[in-house]
Amino acid sequence: MYQQILYEVEDPVAIITLNRPQRLNAWTDRMALELRHALAQAEQDSRVVAIILTGAGRGFCAGADLDFLKDIATGKHKTEAAPELEADPGDAEMGASFRQTYTYLMSIAKPIIAAINGPVAGMAVPITLYCDLRFASDRASFFMAFPRRGLIAEWGIAWTLPRLVGTAHALDLLFSGRQVDAAEAERMGLVNRVVPHDELIQHAREYVDQLASACSPTSMKIIKRQVYQAWMEPLSESFDHAFKLMLESFERPDFLEGVQSFREKRPPKFSRRLS
Repeated sequence: MYQQILYEVEDPVAIITLNRPQRLNAWTDRMALELRHALAQAEQDSRVVAIILTGAGRGFCAGADLDFLKDIATGKHKTEAAPELEADPGDAEMGASFRQTYTYLMSIAKPIIAAINGPVAGMAVPITLYCDLRFASDRASFFMAFPRRGLIAEWGIAWTLPRLVGTAHALDLLFSGRQVDAAEAERMGLVNRVVPHDELIQHAREYVDQLASACSPTSMKIIKRQVYQAWMEPLSESFDHAFKLMLESFERPDFLEGVQSFREKRPPKFSRRLS
């Protein structure tokens, strides 16, 4: 079914690979549909605790395909229909703001890690920011070329980027459209960590293994929702909501298992089924 991505599951991780390496994985409508469908599969698969998104070949994604951009500029673009790829992943309780084009990644009920294996440019940068964590190869670089193409801060990046790196860093990157290497990206908080290129996917896998062995998938689902919804709430509302959720968590089997495993000095055995 997939023409432009690869999808594999190896308990406890699903790996989705953007797979147009001859075009530096340049983004198309078809790729967007395939990614959405694959995320829906991973979300429903009880083997999958977390999802890794990466790119094939020497880069993560060069942004929108140039032929795609040319068609838009000349008014010739037509959205490709692919009914076999229809899917509606994500947590509906997150609300409309987190259910739009690409923002829906923030509503996926499982952690998503962007394993950035090389250059990422244009509209691909906002997509990585909608992932929950970003691990970068030491060969990665970021290029927010919007003003250099006569464009604006696209796909919600004016909202996400300042929240991650602060207003001054965000405006620097968006005004200049300059290239940022992995080390600078880590210093400003654009990525969580930088690892040697050949260790990137293994590092991400090991991180997911740690989550699977120690953390409740249901707790992570709720925590993810809390963190992103809190961006939209005043402190008092977020506090009251957290108190309500805490009381609810006391009634779940995961709470009992978490306490018992700690007392018995053994790894917890949490259910993979989300509740």
